[in-house]
Amino acid sequence: MRKATHIRECEHLEQVPNVGASIAGDLRGLGILRPSQLSGRDPYQLYDEICLRTGVRHDPCVLDTFIAAVRFAEGGPSTPWWHYTAERKRVLAMREVLVEARGHRG
Repeated sequence: MRKATHIRECEHLEQVPNVGASIAGDLRGLGILRPSQLSGRDPYQLYDEICLRTGVRHDPCVLDTFIAAVRFAEGGPSTPWWHYTAERKRVLAMREVLVEARGHRG
């Protein structure tokens, strides 16, 4: 399936850059059936939800792909999923710091 250059061109999830059959299946499992439904979603929350629903911690690259897909759906450029790896690492590290800080308040 041909990848889109803009979200307006997308009718199917597989047309979103970086989204193949497996990621499209994950998104459908989360209730996202059309590319336009990605706009406004929190990719970190989507990742947490897919891990919770499947009972498996998915590869963090899945999160990178969710970030890329959401950003594209919101009008961003077609960017390779690995472009978001550094951002994901920063955000998840900050999450850990916040969770740890809450735990020490006792």
